[in-house]
Amino acid sequence: MILADGTVIWGRGFGAEGHAVGEVCFNTAMTGYQEVMTDPSYAGQIVTFTFPHIGNVGTNPEDIEADTPAAVGCVVRQDVTAPSNFRSLEGFDAWMKRKGRVGLSGVDTRALTRRIRQLGAPNAVIAHSPSGTFDLDALLAEAKAWPGLEGMDLAKDVTRDARQDWSGGPWQLGQGYGESTGEGRPHVVAIDYGAKNNILRNLTAAGASVTVVPASATFEEVMALRPDGVFLSNGPGDPAATGEYAVPVIRKLLDANVPIFGICLGHQLLGLAVGAKTAKMHQGHRGANHPVKRLSDGLVEITSMNHGFAVDADTLPANARATHVSLFDGSNCGLELTDKSAFSVQYHPEASPGPQDSFYLFQKFVKGLK
Repeated sequence: MILADGTVIWGRGFGAEGHAVGEVCFNTAMTGYQEVMTDPSYAGQIVTFTFPHIGNVGTNPEDIEADTPAAVGCVVRQDVTAPSNFRSLEGFDAWMKRKGRVGLSGVDTRALTRRIRQLGAPNAVIAHSPSGTFDLDALLAEAKAWPGLEGMDLAKDVTRDARQDWSGGPWQLGQGYGESTGEGRPHVVAIDYGAKNNILRNLTAAGASVTVVPASATFEEVMALRPDGVFLSNGPGDPAATGEYAVPVIRKLLDANVPIFGICLGHQLLGLAVGAKTAKMHQGHRGANHPVKRLSDGLVEITSMNHGFAVDADTLPANARATHVSLFDGSNCGLELTDKSAFSVQYHPEASPGPQDSFYLFQKFVKGLK
C-alpha cells in the first residue's frame, strides 16, 4: 500500500489481485469483519483492522449488511488462516477474491493506527500482485490524484435502485433471519443512503412495516407511500454533498410534521436540514466499543460507530438540542427537535457488529408513530 505522501507499506497480499484507491481508516471492533466490509458506509475506504486475527471464523452468506462489499480493501496484522467456526462456508481469502476486494496482511497495524491518529486519515492505493512487482510511481500518482471523501457524494453509488418492501427480521442461531409481518403495523418509509440490512431488520422487529426507497426519492414519492414515519439511513461520503438533494426533501418532511428518525449519515442530514453544519473529522470513529453519554440522564451506552464526518453541536439551532455526546472526543452523537417529532443518533444502534445497548431507539421511534 502506498500513501499519498509517498510512504510505502509492504505486506502479503490476499483476496483479489489488482489495486484500489481510497481513504485509510481503522476499525477497533474485535468481531464482525464481514459486516464491516459489507457496511455501505465504508464506501471509498480501506479498513485497517486493529484486532490482529481477522478471517479466523471464515465467512457465510448471513453475516453481511449488503450483497456487495463497500470497503475497497482491508489491512490486517496476521495472515488469514483456515477458518475455525461451524458457521463458516468459505474462507475470508476466497471470499475477498470472489468479491473483488484487495487485502494486505503482515502489516504493523498498531503503527498504522497511531499514524492515522496523529496525522489524520490518508488517501492511499492498496495493491496486490502475486509477482511482487508494482509500478510505485503510477500507484503514488493515483493516490495523490484521488480527491478524497470531502465533497464526495457516495450515497448515490450504494443506494438501492428501486423501491423495496422489507420484511426480514433479526437473525437467531439455528433459525436464520426471521420474518416480521402482520396487519396494523405503522408504516415506515426508509430512505436508503447506504442502509445496513440489520437496521431495517430492527425496525421491523420493533413493530414497523418498512418500505425502502432510493436516496434520490422525492418528497412527493415518499408521501405517496403514506408513511407514518420516515427513517433516514446510514451511508458513506460527505453529508454536505449528499445533502444537496437530500436536505430539501427532509425539510419538506419536517414541514409536513412527519416523524423522523435518523442514524449516522441520516443524523448528519437531519442536522443540516435544521440549519446546523457538518465537518470532516481528524480520524473518525469506527468500531464497536465507543462510549456515548446520554445527556438526559447521564447513562453511558457502548456503541458501534462508523463515521468520518460529524455534526457541529455549536451550530445547532434553538429548536434542536444535543442528546448524546462521545466520551472519546466530546463530538455530537445525537440530536432531537423540540418542536417536531424528529431525532437522530450518530452511532449504529442495530449492533451489527457491536453491543446492544441502544436497541431501545428503534422501539422509541416505532412506538411514537400512529
